[in-house]
Amino acid sequence: MRAHPAALVIACLALPSLAYASALRCDNKIVSEGASKTDALAKCGEPVSRESRTEYVTRKVKAKTPTEEDSTEVTSSTTVDEWTYNFGPHRLLQVAIFRDGRLVDVRSGSYGY
Repeated sequence: MRAHPAALVIACLALPSLAYASALRCDNKIVSEGASKTDALAKCGEPVSRESRTEYVTRKVKAKTPTEEDSTEVTSSTTVDEWTYNFGPHRLLQVAIFRDGRLVDVRSGSYGY
């Protein structure tokens, strides 16, 4: 089955927009996934609000000994920070989500004010 040439062109044009799917755009600056909170502050300034919480994740870890297989539950904590940026009434609010100080996601909200 051959790909239609127009579909290939459309797919190629969409690639650059996917590259920054989890990026925070502030004027002409971009804070990419994996960036630190310090980098976000330097490029975007102070957010209008900050929320912080601790999340706990419990997972089973299997330990194999020569005679048997055993599992232990391990609980770890991570700090999640959500910073909300308001870029005015003509742009959507942007919520930058950091885990342990690194940008992991950016979500859009309603229009700013």
